[in-house]
Order: sequence, then C-alpha cells, then structure tokens
Amino acid sequence: MTEKTVLNATHRALGARMVDFGGWDMPISYGSQIEEHHAVRRDAGMFDVSHMTVVDLHGARTREFLRHLVANSVDKLKVQGKALYTCMLNEQGGVIDDLIVYFLGDEFFRLVVNAATRAKDLAWIAQQAKAFHVEVKERPDFAMIAVQGPSARAKVIGLLHEVDRARIEKLGRFAAAAAQGPHGAPLFIARTGYTGEDGFEIMVPEEQAVTFWNELAAAGVAPCGLGARDTLRLEAGMNLYGQDMDDSVSPWEAGLAWTIALDEGRDFIGRKALEAQKAAGAMRTMVGLVLDEKGVLRHGQKVLTDRGEGEILSGSFAPTLNKAVAFARIPSGVSGDVRVDIRGREVPVRVVKFPFVRDGKPCEGI
Repeated sequence: MTEKTVLNATHRALGARMVDFGGWDMPISYGSQIEEHHAVRRDAGMFDVSHMTVVDLHGARTREFLRHLVANSVDKLKVQGKALYTCMLNEQGGVIDDLIVYFLGDEFFRLVVNAATRAKDLAWIAQQAKAFHVEVKERPDFAMIAVQGPSARAKVIGLLHEVDRARIEKLGRFAAAAAQGPHGAPLFIARTGYTGEDGFEIMVPEEQAVTFWNELAAAGVAPCGLGARDTLRLEAGMNLYGQDMDDSVSPWEAGLAWTIALDEGRDFIGRKALEAQKAAGAMRTMVGLVLDEKGVLRHGQKVLTDRGEGEILSGSFAPTLNKAVAFARIPSGVSGDVRVDIRGREVPVRVVKFPFVRDGKPCEGI
C-alpha cells in the first residue's frame, strides 16, 4: 500500500502530478519541472520531504554507539546542534544508507535517513544499538519541509517568532536549532539541503505542517516536486541512494571518500574492508560526465573507455547548464576518450569533476 504524507491533499489541490517514490505517493511536479528548478536556483522553492525517516537516539553510550555505527567521526560534533553527513556501512564496506547525524545533547542524537531504506535502516540500527543500551525511537509525528534557494533563509526567518529571528539568521551551515514558527508551531530548523543552494530543512509537528506550508507559499516560496529536486541535486554533485550507490558499493567507489574518517582507535562497521580496498586501490571510480552536443544521458547507459566499460548512474538534462550531465562509475585509471552508447550511437562526453553547479553558477570547466 502506498503511503501518504500529511501534505498529500495539499499537493493534489495544487494540481501536482503524483508518482510512487519508494512506496510514497509524492509530487513529481506542479506544472513545469524546469521552472521549479529555476525557482530554487534564482529565488526560493519548497519540497515536501516528510517521507524521510527521523530517528532519535537516547542513552549514556549514544556517542560511543555512533562511533561504531557510521564511517565519519561523530567526535567532530562538539557543539550542540551541529550536524554531520556520513554513511552507514555493512561489514563488506558497502553503503547501507547515507544519513545526517545531529548532536542535540550528551545523551541525545538525531538521525535523518532515506525513505526507501527505512525498514532495513531501522532494523540495522536497532540491532547494533542493543549492545550499547541505546534507545532507538522513530519520529513519525514530524513532517519535514525543505526550503531552498538564495532567498530561502530570509523568507523562512520572516515567518519566525521575533525572539528567534536573529538567532536563526546566525545559524551556521550544517547546524540546527529549535525555533517558534507561525501560530506557535515548534520547529526544528537545520541549515542543510539537497540542492546545492542555501536554505533550511525544517521539521514541524504533523498537525501544523499544512498551515506552515501555506504560510511559506504566501511568503512567495514556490512549491516544487521531486523532479526538480533530482536535477538540482545532480547539478550539485549529490548522490542518490539506490542509484549512485547501494550496499554493494563502497564510499571509495561512490565519490564519498571525504565522508570516511580512519581516525585512530575507532573500529567502525566496515572499517577493515575499507582499509583493504584502500590498500589495494579501488577498481572503479565515480566521475562526472558532460554531453556538449544534443542528447540526454540516462541511468543504465554504457560508458566506453580505454579501460573497459562503465555505466551511467544518474543522468539528466541540467537546466542551469542547458546540457546533459551525469554521474558514471568507470574503471579507475581511464585516460583516453570516453563515449556513451546512446541507442547504439557512440557519443563523446567530457569527464569532469563534480559538482557541476555551485552557488547557482556553472563550475569552472563545465
């Protein structure tokens, strides 16, 4: 049975085109996906991301537990409210999921994990938490709305209670704090996102989510669907779980080496496998591709190189660039020309470093 967020009726009333996304009935667009994309790059757009799973962890050994559970080091989280992006690995070094960890107290951390991996994530976290006597509590009482774009923060801050505005305005990147929203709604505001733009991801009690969404719309924030969210995150060089990585792919092969902390004395799950892969050298690497001629790069297309075949992972037309871009996993050490098989035609592409877009503008060399 397809699940629905508390905003489902609101999306339908706005004329959204709905699709099944990881078992959830979600809006793909409200009209023009490209216009929604540009709204986020140029002004402010909002996304219903209430399908994401929020998990609260409580207990005296919670930090110790997270040092064991994830590949990045939670010891970087020294100030209450700070957040960390990381991967949760299996013993073979494969990515079970990518997630954000929030440090909210000495015995209280919050996780946000992906919707499509909810069941396996919760089972894995609960299984590993037993030895540390950590309480694992899912929070289905929260809805979540992401407000993204160069004007996003100002539009959100304008809706907050006056006593909170200056404090939230000073909130640093990858940090979170509580605030009071319209009509006294208690908000958990994080300066994070999945678009490459500045903005907030905001948790709000389900019963106040529709009111908050409507207040944002009245403030000039454009409703945006998952279609625009996908092209925005691709331009910004951000992985999609299940497409760019999964539990058979290590962070080394997914462009996520920066999320691995091989700090001394910390034996996290998957560490031994990662160290062995690092010593041997990764067989595959993830790269960015740009198609300068007409055409579209799509998931599953073959990539042809002087070291053998690779595959397109995420690929799409990039509205900010007005051309097609993609992530691809190809053999390591490729040095010659690279081509993509598009319906039997070998089309040359450029191999580039991602992201493709930063702060709303094409990156150098794109």
